[in-house]
Amino acid sequence: MQDLDSKLNEDHENLVRLNMEFMIPWLFELEVVGTLKDDLRCDGRTRLDYRPIILETGLVSNASGSARLRLANSDVLVGVKVELASPLPEKPLEGRLEFFVDCSANATPEFEGRGGEDLANEICRFLQMSYMSGDTINLAELSVLAGQQCWVLYVDILILECGGNLYDAVSLAVKSALYTTQIPSIKVATMDGDQPELELSEDPYDTKRLDTQNVPCFVTLMKIGNHYIVDPTPEEECCSSSGIVVAVSGTKKITAVRKIGSGSLHPESLVSMLKTGSEVGAVVNKILMNKLLEEERAGNTQKVGFMR
Repeated sequence: MQDLDSKLNEDHENLVRLNMEFMIPWLFELEVVGTLKDDLRCDGRTRLDYRPIILETGLVSNASGSARLRLANSDVLVGVKVELASPLPEKPLEGRLEFFVDCSANATPEFEGRGGEDLANEICRFLQMSYMSGDTINLAELSVLAGQQCWVLYVDILILECGGNLYDAVSLAVKSALYTTQIPSIKVATMDGDQPELELSEDPYDTKRLDTQNVPCFVTLMKIGNHYIVDPTPEEECCSSSGIVVAVSGTKKITAVRKIGSGSLHPESLVSMLKTGSEVGAVVNKILMNKLLEEERAGNTQKVGFMR
């Protein structure tokens, strides 16, 4: 009889725990949907507000450019290495960018083992797609010797912590790292036999910068109920079944769009989200450029990794 009572108590506890696991997310979703009607979110923001952005550049001394960006609890480190290589056969007059994304196993329990690989590949593909437009970076400026040599920018991205809205955080960190990237000056000299020879400047300060004004920032818009929000928290992402990520330049031009989530979007909602994404993206670009200018004006201050 005692064993039966113990078994019943254990079953009751398991049932209560299961109910709580289902009820808490459901109740939270109801709260989120309810507050969005009044243009209010659980953390006090409006539907189109971003969380605070903290930025530091030049943290990786052996990289050509680097940046670390924190968007609330999302933490991303980006380093850019510049190397000479042969251009692609189909684009002999252009250089190129190559992206590599790695998710730290400590970023979130979901990334343990091989859990972060799929997300890393998705972000990497969307970055490549977003930068394919000729309006983002003038890749012809990266050409050194037509059809033979060009600059290749290897952009390494490490996701240190996942606090929601990773796409946007990664794009902001990438743009910041590219903004600080220094490309060495190089001269092409013709030697005997008309064979060209490349001469790198011996002056480490004789470099050039990329024009990153039109490099896109990503804006993630998640649909929750009848409304959509930007910069979702992890909890808000769980309440949404569909959304889009929009790559937007500083001139409001959309260079790429990606749908996320398993749910569907009504055509009217999609058009509205694209328009909002374009407008928000232009604002985010301006905010980021202002932060980069502040970092530049600060000069060679000691880098302390967000512990200012």
